[in-house]
Amino acid sequence: MIKRFNYGNHFDTFACTEEIIPSADKIPFGSVEIKTPAEDSEYPFTWTLKLEEADQIFGLGENVRGINKRGYHFTSFCSDNPQQTPGDESLYGAHNFISFSGSKNFGVFFDYPGKLHFDLCFEKWDTVCVKAQSGDIEIYFITPEDSEYKQKSIVSQFRKLIGQSYIPPVWGFGNMQSRWGYVTEKDFETIADNFAKNNVPLDAIFMDIDYMEDFKDFTINKKLFPDFKKFVGKMKDRGIRMVPIIDSAVKNQDGYDVCDEGKKLGMFSKTKDGREFIGGVWPGDSLFPDFLNADVRKWFGSKYKVLTDAGIEGFWNDMNEPALFYSKDTLEEKFKEISKINLEKLDVWEFFKFKDLCSGIQNNPEDYKRFVHNATQKDGSTKQVVHYDVHNLYGANMTRASGEALEQLVGKEKYLLFSRASCIGAHRYGGIWTGDNSSHWEHLLMGIHMMPSLNMCGFLYTGTDLGGFGWNATRDLVLRWYAFGIFTPLLRNHSALGTREQEFYQFENPQDFASIIGLRYKLIPYLYQQFTECAKNNKMYFTPLAFEFPEDERAREVEDQLMVGDSLMIAPVYTQNATGRYVYIPEEMTLVRYKDNKVAEQKQVSKGDHYIKVDLNEVVFFVRSGKKVPLCKNVAMNTDQIVYDFDYIG
Repeated sequence: MIKRFNYGNHFDTFACTEEIIPSADKIPFGSVEIKTPAEDSEYPFTWTLKLEEADQIFGLGENVRGINKRGYHFTSFCSDNPQQTPGDESLYGAHNFISFSGSKNFGVFFDYPGKLHFDLCFEKWDTVCVKAQSGDIEIYFITPEDSEYKQKSIVSQFRKLIGQSYIPPVWGFGNMQSRWGYVTEKDFETIADNFAKNNVPLDAIFMDIDYMEDFKDFTINKKLFPDFKKFVGKMKDRGIRMVPIIDSAVKNQDGYDVCDEGKKLGMFSKTKDGREFIGGVWPGDSLFPDFLNADVRKWFGSKYKVLTDAGIEGFWNDMNEPALFYSKDTLEEKFKEISKINLEKLDVWEFFKFKDLCSGIQNNPEDYKRFVHNATQKDGSTKQVVHYDVHNLYGANMTRASGEALEQLVGKEKYLLFSRASCIGAHRYGGIWTGDNSSHWEHLLMGIHMMPSLNMCGFLYTGTDLGGFGWNATRDLVLRWYAFGIFTPLLRNHSALGTREQEFYQFENPQDFASIIGLRYKLIPYLYQQFTECAKNNKMYFTPLAFEFPEDERAREVEDQLMVGDSLMIAPVYTQNATGRYVYIPEEMTLVRYKDNKVAEQKQVSKGDHYIKVDLNEVVFFVRSGKKVPLCKNVAMNTDQIVYDFDYIG
């Protein structure tokens, strides 16, 4: 059952697709306090809840820490955060749904477009405190239906409330290769050649910012790609789709058609005094489309046609928190302050002042307060609102603009789209990846933790930058990451310019990677069928053991094993130099060991804790009792070539 409670003048975020009449009852859990701005200028709205010692808290989508989020604090504010650490409060998404398990079993969704702070028993172990920067908020409480699977029931009802999750085409489940640094046609052809030479399947290669002319959206560098449409067709003939990046900001340059047209039509966000807001991103001085306006979404979405006409069927949207390297106004202010520093009398305090002035330029919160949106409301009218107050909606509305356009240009369930910034509601139009992680073992585990939390919030099509985006990857880390990644819907190896090249063939014994990636293609029919069923029936593709085995106290503690669909359990190895790991088997299961392009072992494993040896070139997973999983007999070189002829395991 779902109850909705409305406070103040709520801004419509379009997160929910079902209409729930606001309740006049007292809220069923916790207590609400609303202060005046004079009493609390930062967080006037507070929801407080008392918990018992063993209660658990799940949700919050893309965030650090474990699956059970109890014991830390988080800030819901989409943040460009390329140096992720376990101490971070914010990442790229803002996913304001949490669910409680234990003495209380319910979910709560804070439908709010701005900054929220979640103290999940950080200050006091028995107290949850959620604060908002205004009293204009809606809260939905979801209680489980009469079922032993209380958490699954809560999530299913919430997912129904927010609408069906995006479903990609089958090729979106294929193996994908990316790197910031692929520039020329020859670069991309070399990638394809190396995959083919090693008999490793490949469905897509990604194009980062270098394919554009001067980093301008919806342009092609004609020196690099003299006949882009012909090149895209040539690659597709090899079974490989090209997937270009689109950034949220538009270069401010006279003569650039997207800029000129956008200015003429009033498509860009303006400052409070009516000037076009100018911030710096990859192209330098840039303008920011007002994605909260329906006319702007339609206009921006139409621009994808220049690329779909060239044969492009998929995109990844980036920098849409929005990321700001600087704003013109902030630069002027900072330079004035820096000019006052006397270099002749520079002491440590003046140095720190100088350092803080420089570090405060990028993604400065004050810049988000400088510009406004003319946001379209449900009745078609527009409402002017300061960006900072609705910050978390920006990237989601870019995804909406893209998704609505691509459904018309390419077709429903035929376009690939995923984004960096997001909030609940964007899940209906595209997927997300988890942003700029690094080649750290801890980030492999962080990705494991994020998958079920994202599923709870509607994001099923998701994955991590396999191998890590930043820093230098090692062979063992990339192998272990693939062994996990072949189960994530989005399977993409992506790395940053200047880091070690981490395509599989850069490492010794590439046949080990070939075997693991080959298993992905044998599993695609099962994985895709499970994914689409979960999307259409409001289920989780990745499920924590605590949700599937709620009466098992041991299962409630396990955070590094996941159920995949209704038949599989995975227990990835995520520790350097490990030759295996302990696995908790919550019920009798079949252990499946895959090695050297074949199933090397199937055996029954009893309930309990077991040490399982897993070599670097192996994948071990588990099939539930009474289930059979289809496995393609042969490895296809791309999803278009999959032959649906199976052996069954389990």
